[in-house]
Amino acid sequence: MEKLPSVSGTTNLVDILDRVLDKGLVIAGDVRISLANVELLTIRIRLLICSVDKAEEIGLNWWKYDPHLTMQGPAPPALPQARRVARRPRASRGAKTRR
Repeated sequence: MEKLPSVSGTTNLVDILDRVLDKGLVIAGDVRISLANVELLTIRIRLLICSVDKAEEIGLNWWKYDPHLTMQGPAPPALPQARRVARRPRASRGAKTRR
């Protein structure tokens, strides 16, 4: 006897994650703390959860150019000559230096 899948109101975690990563999920909100009509603190929350493919589709691809996340990013700028000289270890005062 073959067991047929039944339709029920429950979904498993894999289905939920697949749907969220495929379509995307946006969470936005503001938290404001005020005292006597004086705003003390404001926290703005903007969160986007989606797959890499979906992010590239909507124009979010900052990780491709972040030098901390990829080796293909631009090389860090070279230090100016004056800063390189200042970073050399200095000889102690009592020691003679060669020139």
